[in-house]
Amino acid sequence: MTIPTPRQRLTLFDLPLDVVTLDETLDRLGDWIFHQPRAPHTVVTLNPEFIVQSRTQPDFVNAMQVADLITADGVGIVWAARQLTGTEVPRAPGFDIVQGLMQRHGADLRVFFLGAKPGVAEIAAQNAARDYGIQVAGIHHGYFDLPEDQRVAELVRDSGADLVLTAMGAGRQETFNQYWRQVMNVPVMIGCGGVIDVLAGNADLAPAWTRRLGVEWIWRVGLDRTRWNRAPRLAQFVRMVRAEKNRTAK
Repeated sequence: MTIPTPRQRLTLFDLPLDVVTLDETLDRLGDWIFHQPRAPHTVVTLNPEFIVQSRTQPDFVNAMQVADLITADGVGIVWAARQLTGTEVPRAPGFDIVQGLMQRHGADLRVFFLGAKPGVAEIAAQNAARDYGIQVAGIHHGYFDLPEDQRVAELVRDSGADLVLTAMGAGRQETFNQYWRQVMNVPVMIGCGGVIDVLAGNADLAPAWTRRLGVEWIWRVGLDRTRWNRAPRLAQFVRMVRAEKNRTAK
């Protein structure tokens, strides 16, 4: 089975964005894992905070620019693409991608859980193995410093994982995956933020109705005090989109 390349790739603020549905994303990642010669691929799920944060982090920008697949994680990116390119971009959020791969491939899928606080990845792995039947290729927390990166990358390499869930915070997880991709040589490496915490039961998945409407970020920011500091970034993103739209309209 051969999966075609994304039918369209947009550019938002110098960052790529693939116009690809969730099902197309899952097809593509499954093809990389099970049907293509083993080779490393990085996946980014783009959200407004990534765009704002990347303005001051060149390595983060580079990691996203060279990603093999970059999807729209939330409604903010969908709105920005509509405003700036006139294109309707479907959403393929990080949790839905991870869950979809586990549901589709179950016991055939070897997953390395990399990230979150010590002990959390272990619980996430146990829950995922119980709920989806996946194989746990390896586990490591996300609280390690740059000098330990090579050791962790080699640990991932030696695990024989098909999929790495890298949850070390925006920027850090994407740059880690990109810098060490050839060493890890895992078919799919995805920066997945809080997904490991959700799988572990330490964070709640937004209600289904907010996810259907693509506004789960409102629910998260509104009810979680630890996320209140993210609201200014979202406001900055809106200003950036409006300014760019005004600039290109002239």
